[in-house]
Amino acid sequence: MPQSKIAGIGMYVPQNVVTNQDLTQYMDTNDAWIQERTGIKERRYAHRTDETTTTMGLEAAKIAIERAGTTAQDIDFVVFATLSPDYYFPGCGVLVQRALKMKEVGALDIRNQCSGFLYALSVADQFIKTGMYKNILVIGAEKHSFGLDFSTRGRNVSVIFGDGAGAVVLQPTEEKGAGILSTHLHSDGESAEILAMYNPGTHANHWTDEPYADFDDAPIAQMFMSHQMIDHAQNFPFMDGPAVFKKAVVKFPEVILEALDQNGLSPKDLNMLIPHQANLRISQFVQQKMGLTDDQVYNNIQQYGNTTAASVPIALCEAWEQGKIKSGDLVCLAAFGSGFTWASALIRW
Repeated sequence: MPQSKIAGIGMYVPQNVVTNQDLTQYMDTNDAWIQERTGIKERRYAHRTDETTTTMGLEAAKIAIERAGTTAQDIDFVVFATLSPDYYFPGCGVLVQRALKMKEVGALDIRNQCSGFLYALSVADQFIKTGMYKNILVIGAEKHSFGLDFSTRGRNVSVIFGDGAGAVVLQPTEEKGAGILSTHLHSDGESAEILAMYNPGTHANHWTDEPYADFDDAPIAQMFMSHQMIDHAQNFPFMDGPAVFKKAVVKFPEVILEALDQNGLSPKDLNMLIPHQANLRISQFVQQKMGLTDDQVYNNIQQYGNTTAASVPIALCEAWEQGKIKSGDLVCLAAFGSGFTWASALIRW
């Protein structure tokens, strides 16, 4: 059975740089407050009309395809991970297939938020191993800036997120002990509402104790988005930051060690850990808990913020471009996010 390898990698971030100081125009915050809590200094925001989640993913994909030494016509499957698709439906995968003028290949969309890219990578890995596909394009992309609450009310969430995209092309390899060694996926829905965007949605508060005002008597047009939802900011992302932090600092090390243990390895064997860029404080906590040096962990949340499904491939691409990841290196990718979901992948580069 062949292993799958990352044959090409690419990234794209918008040109528009938004600093912490820029955000003070819209909310009661400051640079020191944001950096102390998140480590973020700036982030990128996509152009409101000229750039979408898909177009950013396309730019990253073009680079990954070229670096893989292949063409869009050679791609035989697309997996696109995002929580901010261009349309509620259809998904971004088919938009990529159309834009790159690919053959009529399959396109799969993954909705696992911060863990989305690793879930997508794991799915693609299985298809390569079974021999079903030979060239799979995996994309993680987000346009958060379109749906954030830029007010003091929403600052705890809005200061964290940024826009961008990363992509890889997976191909089979017969080289023993090379490529993706294993992937590990987990979830726990008990705390699903702790990090969520409730609306738009069809739940009508089915999963909460909150009453859904006059739902039975509401006009059909108001069932999708009511004034009550807007007044309570339920059309913006919600996050209980301390609760997410407590869970993340437990599950991050667990899923990393799971990958290492399965392959008979330990943290000292790692050349590079690429954590999902959720919060610099989380990454630093995990690094310290696992006894890793600064040279063994790559963080770029300081420049890009949390780009959710895009954060792992963006960081992986940057680390590789800077020569921090070389052939033969042992690389671990890990993520934790909404759901809760968490995942890891161990790769021999």
